[in-house]
Amino acid sequence: MTMAMLDEADMEPEREAPLEMLESYFLAHGWSCDRHDEEITATIKGSWTEYELRALFREEDGVLQFLAFPDVKVTEDRRPAIWETLALVNEQLWLGHFELWSSSGILLYRNATMVDSVDDEPSLSLTAAELMIETAIDECERFYPVFQFVLWGGKTPREALTAAMVDTRGEA
Repeated sequence: MTMAMLDEADMEPEREAPLEMLESYFLAHGWSCDRHDEEITATIKGSWTEYELRALFREEDGVLQFLAFPDVKVTEDRRPAIWETLALVNEQLWLGHFELWSSSGILLYRNATMVDSVDDEPSLSLTAAELMIETAIDECERFYPVFQFVLWGGKTPREALTAAMVDTRGEA
């Protein structure tokens, strides 16, 4: 068996400046996106709703912040139940967290990562970009029903989490 020799460049993951990498990823998936200075946004259709994805890069801190908005707005009277729900949901996450913006009642998923520099230029690998984006989408998809059960289904946060986390097996 003959093994092909890889040169060093083949072994390095593809890297670009953080927002350029995210823009390349969005465009490769056919997602519309808009780029302004230190920020990029994209809109995608999920199973439950449309998601706005937003990334902000602060070069001075070397931090890339990634937000996903699952089109959930919480009225003042439902906020205590959602705060309890957020605490239960966030215990289930291994990256990022959900939060509720107090000024607007908008629910969102947030994750931040430190960005490496290569040759004094900030860069993000394709693997890191994919992990950040796909994790945000997966968690929004996984927990969207929980938030809906609390907001519209009359369930307590614990009931909603239990109901939404049931794994279906087999075929109907």
